[in-house]
Amino acid sequence: MSKTVVISGASSGIGFATAKLLEELGYCVYGLSRKYPKENFKFNYHLCDITNQSQIDEFIKKLPDSIDVLINCAGMGVSGAVEYSLEKEVKHIFDVNVIGQFLLTKALIPRLRLSKGRIINIGSVAGEISIPFQTFYSMTKAAISSFSEGLRIELKPFNIQVATVLPGDIKTDFTKNRQMPLILEDEVYQNRIKNSLARMAKDEENGMSPLFVSKVILKMIKKKRMPVAKTVGINYKLIVFLKRILPKSLVSYIIQKMYG
Repeated sequence: MSKTVVISGASSGIGFATAKLLEELGYCVYGLSRKYPKENFKFNYHLCDITNQSQIDEFIKKLPDSIDVLINCAGMGVSGAVEYSLEKEVKHIFDVNVIGQFLLTKALIPRLRLSKGRIINIGSVAGEISIPFQTFYSMTKAAISSFSEGLRIELKPFNIQVATVLPGDIKTDFTKNRQMPLILEDEVYQNRIKNSLARMAKDEENGMSPLFVSKVILKMIKKKRMPVAKTVGINYKLIVFLKRILPKSLVSYIIQKMYG
């Protein structure tokens, strides 16, 4: 009997690549997002805004009583200086990247308990190392790591495993879909915002493919015991390791030189 997998953010990027890969391997995949994928797909797809409780309620009615894996991929980015950021922008990114993940996870825990299933949350290396002019994105991804770690302990008695995947730069539509700031350059910040975002975009365009991350997720699904967190990519593993052993002032200096 094939495993049943639910994947949020399945219209593009890591979510779509993972849904497609697992479906091809015989998993029963339910993908959801606010819009349909632009590419062809064969997995079960449902329109659902994970920030909307009533839409989540309708979605879970279409699922089996028991599911094996929940993969929380839905996410978005906003950029710009904190000083110029709008409250509605900040609330929106937290609604999508954090609150939405919580609402969907909460709704599916009873079904995961039946199967002693797994929850895999997509975080980011940017949650480990805060990126200037992407501060709120880093905050949401740091929150996802904390969410996973706390949830892992809460659900351990039910044999539900929880892990966070921490990708580095990925070549997806995330780059062009990122909400750009109202102010890119002025006499206060000069060209720092613009240069920082250009560096980020270049890194992402030269980043890993979503499929690379999907294959890591597949290995985690098959693994007898998932790690608490899994950083994807040798370079990013090194970055996270160095961040933990180097003085914080030195790490801050390096990030400032790269993105500040």
